[in-house]
This record gives sequence, structure tokens and C-alpha cells, in this order.
Amino acid sequence: MKRLLILFFLISPVLLSGQGLSVPVNVSVFNESTAVPFTKLFTMPVHPGLQIGSEYNYKVKEHSRVFQTANISYFFHNHLAQGVGINTELGYEYSLNSGLAFAGLIGVGYMHTFSTAEEFTFSNGEYVKKSDNGNSRFYPSISLEVGYYLNKSESNSPKLFLRYQSWLEYPYSPDFIPVMTHINFHLGVRFFINLKSR
Repeated sequence: MKRLLILFFLISPVLLSGQGLSVPVNVSVFNESTAVPFTKLFTMPVHPGLQIGSEYNYKVKEHSRVFQTANISYFFHNHLAQGVGINTELGYEYSLNSGLAFAGLIGVGYMHTFSTAEEFTFSNGEYVKKSDNGNSRFYPSISLEVGYYLNKSESNSPKLFLRYQSWLEYPYSPDFIPVMTHINFHLGVRFFINLKSR
């Protein structure tokens, strides 16, 4: 867990260094599920998650931009696992004059998962509760996003977005299921924190 936080705080300043004194913040709540990517949109029951991050623009044009994100996230999947992860994504966004915007993102990340159920091991003729130190996971992702800028004429306009994220959890169970596929359906907002002194 400490390594996870250290890595996130090493990535964040690099992305934020070019932002000046107005820092974008992305916050989303999401529903996580184990499903084959692009076969389902929203699944039940809900397995809640939260993601917080920021982003950096590499290139901005009138209707498009290329950007990179840095995020930290948490999800709780009942009877399976809970996970804390960090990731970074490279994204391309195209926006219309109406404020509507479409984006695609490709990401890579690290996640540490913990079982949400008690686990036991058989030792000396009896079952003993097993300690859970968690598991390290590599997780690449592909996301599609639809967003809406509330005030398109402003460069720091707040944006509402829906994001469909598919990701792979590897290694999952090397001797049984080496890769587990997931989807996250995000509802989020991007806003700016102004750090200018008064």
C-alpha cells in the first residue's frame, strides 16, 4: 500500500507541473463488475467504487486535445475482493460547439486487492484462518467517454462525464484463471481548483 501511494505522488507532480495555478480535478463514482468488456453497459448488483485524479494537456486545438491522467481508485466487490489502485491514461478528446465531447483513453496501472471473505487453510488436521496480505495486480485499461462542458467558452469549464472503462486484472489466479476481465461504469465531474494567491 505504501508503494502504491508513493508511486501516485511521484506521478502527480509531473502531470501537474504544466498546469500553472489552476489544477483540474476529476472525481467519479463507478459501478465495478466482472464481465466480458463491451458486452454489458451497467450490471447489477452494484459494486461501488470511487476514483479521484487529475490530468495534463499535451496538445490543445479548438475542438480537440491530447491529454494524460493520473488517478487513484478504490472499489468494493461483495464476496470477491476490494482493491486500491493507481493508473495513468493517455487520452484523445473531440468536442463540439454545443459543449458535447467524446474521448477515448488507453491506460496502465497497478492495483492491490484484498479478499472480502474470510479465507482458511488446512494445517495439522484443522482449518486455520489465513491472513490476507493482498495481491499485486497489473491492470491495463481501455475507456470510452461522453462528456458535456457546462461553459464551453471557458478553458476551465466544469465537465460532466459518463465513462465506460474495461480493464484486465493480471495475474488473477495463475493456476486457474490467469486473467480476470472487469468493466467500470463511471459518473463523474471535472472541475478546477484555483491556487492563485489573493
